[in-house]
Amino acid sequence: MTVAIVLLAAYVLDRLIGDPRSLPHPVVLMGKAISALERAIRRFVRKPRSLKRAGVLLPLLVAGGSWLVTAVLLWLLSQISPWLALAAEAWLISTTIASKGLKDAGMAVYAELKKGDLPAARLALGMIVGRDTSQLDSQEIARGTVETVAENIVDAIISPLFYALLGGAPLAMAYRAVNTLDSMVGYKNDKYINLGWASARLDDVANYIPARITALLLTLCAWLLRLNWRRCWQTVRRDARLHPSPNSGYPESAVAGALGIRLGGVNVYHGVASFRAYMGEPLRSMEPEDIIVTSRLMLLSSTIFVVLSAAAAFFWFGG
Repeated sequence: MTVAIVLLAAYVLDRLIGDPRSLPHPVVLMGKAISALERAIRRFVRKPRSLKRAGVLLPLLVAGGSWLVTAVLLWLLSQISPWLALAAEAWLISTTIASKGLKDAGMAVYAELKKGDLPAARLALGMIVGRDTSQLDSQEIARGTVETVAENIVDAIISPLFYALLGGAPLAMAYRAVNTLDSMVGYKNDKYINLGWASARLDDVANYIPARITALLLTLCAWLLRLNWRRCWQTVRRDARLHPSPNSGYPESAVAGALGIRLGGVNVYHGVASFRAYMGEPLRSMEPEDIIVTSRLMLLSSTIFVVLSAAAAFFWFGG
């Protein structure tokens, strides 16, 4: 019962208040720890082979440390009051998910597009993507927003809830540490190809099952929202594996199929053009309203998942 309540409470907290700037956020601490560890490693290690070995330390120390600190904190709070520990666990899990933040970010872009303010829309999109947005037209801005919301259904919502179900706040926090590592050092460029390889690989492994669960959930949600669920599933089966990420293609292809649009194409990163495999078919032109529908798919799929997780926890742990 307590596991189910904690999961539901965490999700409701995130949906209602998200990540208030007035409260400390664990991811900020993780980011500082990662930066400090990277500086320390680079101070003593310079050779590519040694950097590759040192790269294994990052997920071990950051993810392992996040799990340990969270577990110890909850144990200490439980010695004061079990209810205090449960409340803290619900809050900690809520910081690992970002349903409200993801929706708000997408709607901020949508609002500027509807006003016809392309410079503001580009700026809003630039806050949530790594690609260059300075020259994008309305359709490309909508594409970037839909892709970002779709992709983050996995690592910003489903994955942390999945690991919270398996191991409570400590495991959810360890997952968030892995995901933060990937976003900071998991790049295949000259700077991080050696130091960040283990972090990137671990993030791929961690999201493998949640990404495929998400594709199933989005197919169900397409049916519930009276979208084309058959095309949604067919697009997943055909296009998901074309994505350079072993996981991101699943939610992106599902959304593309459900909406009857085509995602992917040319993105520019730091002045360099990069082609990403197409997901879906361009049965119609991209519209700002596609951002709203994608947000609905995101919120409905995450709600279904947390309800199913809470039910599973209730029966799994004997009620």
